[in-house]
Amino acid sequence: MKRIILPFLLCATLLHGHSIHSQSKSEKAVREVIDQLFEGMRLADSSVVSPLFHPDVRMMTSYQNASGEVVLKEGSLQAFLTAIGTPHPEVWNEKIWNTEVRIDDNLAQVWTDYAFYVDDRFSHCGVDAFQLTRDANGVWRIVHLIDTRRKDPCDQP
Repeated sequence: MKRIILPFLLCATLLHGHSIHSQSKSEKAVREVIDQLFEGMRLADSSVVSPLFHPDVRMMTSYQNASGEVVLKEGSLQAFLTAIGTPHPEVWNEKIWNTEVRIDDNLAQVWTDYAFYVDDRFSHCGVDAFQLTRDANGVWRIVHLIDTRRKDPCDQP
C-alpha cells in the first residue's frame, strides 16, 4: 500500500507545484500591466499607457457629488489618453496597496486600494477594479476599469 501512496503523493505534489508556479507567472504578468499603467501616468506618456488597454475598454467612475447623490460616470479611453499625454507640470502619482489579483484561464481581475497625488499633494482615494483578458499571443489587456473616488475617509500608504 505504501508503494502506491508514495508515488501518488509525489506526483500530486509536483503537479500542484506546477499549478502554483504557472499561476504566479500569470499574476506577475497581470500586475506588470497595472504597474505600467501607473508608471505611464507618472511619466505623462500616453504611448506607454495606450497598448495596455483593449480597444473596446469600458472606463467608469463611481462617486458621491456635492449633494450626496451617487454618480456613475462613464469615461473614454481617448479622453484618458489625451489627459495623460497633454503636457502638465505636475506629476500624477497613483499609489496602490492591498492589491489582489485573481485569474481564471484568460480572465483576470485586480482589486486595489489607491491614493492619487498631484506632485506631493493628496487629491483623492478609493478602489480601482480592473478586468483584463489575455489574447491569443498571451498579452494581457485591460477591458474594464471602474474606480471609486472620495476625499474622505482615506487610508494612505
